[in-house]
Amino acid sequence: MPVLPLAIALGDPAGIGPEIVAKAWRDRELQALPPFFAVGDARAIAAVWDGPIASIANPSETPAIFGEALPVLPVAGTSEIIPGTPDDAGARSALDSLELATGLTRSGTAGALVTGPVSKAQLYRIGFTHPGQTEFIAERCGIAPENTVMMLAGPTLRVVPVTTHIPLAAVPQAISIELIIAKARVTARGLSRNFGIDAPRLAFAGLNPHAGESGAIGREEIEILEPAIRQLRAEGIDVVGPLAADTMFHARARATYDAAICLYHDQALVPLKTLHFDEGVNMTLGLPIVRTSPDHGTAFGIAGQDMAEPGAMIAAIRMAGQAAEKRALAEA
Repeated sequence: MPVLPLAIALGDPAGIGPEIVAKAWRDRELQALPPFFAVGDARAIAAVWDGPIASIANPSETPAIFGEALPVLPVAGTSEIIPGTPDDAGARSALDSLELATGLTRSGTAGALVTGPVSKAQLYRIGFTHPGQTEFIAERCGIAPENTVMMLAGPTLRVVPVTTHIPLAAVPQAISIELIIAKARVTARGLSRNFGIDAPRLAFAGLNPHAGESGAIGREEIEILEPAIRQLRAEGIDVVGPLAADTMFHARARATYDAAICLYHDQALVPLKTLHFDEGVNMTLGLPIVRTSPDHGTAFGIAGQDMAEPGAMIAAIRMAGQAAEKRALAEA
């Protein structure tokens, strides 16, 4: 079922976002990408790419233009754009682009939201108060951030970190039975809504080496994970674990589950990035809209040098389009 064009917030105009969006449009036919339009300062694209760009006033213009030029819904800038040199004006442009693209998707004018990379340090300079784009989008959608889940996905692996950007020493105190149950519920529902998986299979990684060795190397598995797993099974969710993290990411193991629930940042992202460094996609589950993002940063150091690989942006666009289609079919 065709979906509305996807909205892509360009991210920081001095980063690689404009380049990878342009390259994704260049490869649109080869990659069989759905129609999309960029939201941001068109000068940022023109600074790094000499391909065709078409300004649009409304997302509905996208299908007629998409085959011939990259549609751009303009967001005004206030200074010269120098790739690789971020400034406050660029941060404001990135935030304005994110605000507009989120609003268009939330209103049903765009089929899904794809967000380009931003610099949180630059955003904080202009008064941005959210931990990141995800929390900003959740607020605009009327969803509490704790009711969303960050899932990182590649062609053969999906992972969910229960905790993200906190010190490793703080993880045991941060996890709880309630938190784990909440994250698993959102993950299972998201796999059904966005991927069409009727009965999602979740695998939990243990916190400690060898999943605690029955308490010999730690009791978090016994006192936190196992009660959470029992509750989830009682609710009809297909859950296994806690599993030893060092043996659950090889090919045969990955074939037995649809998503791995991990307890800290690197436990989730090391296997994902090892397997799918150039194809990793960040998808936010628990939102009323589809939102994806390439799993990399602004890469200011290579911006404007025609060195940025568009693989993760292409994967984010493709995944957003497929998820939007799954939702549309389910709601039809």
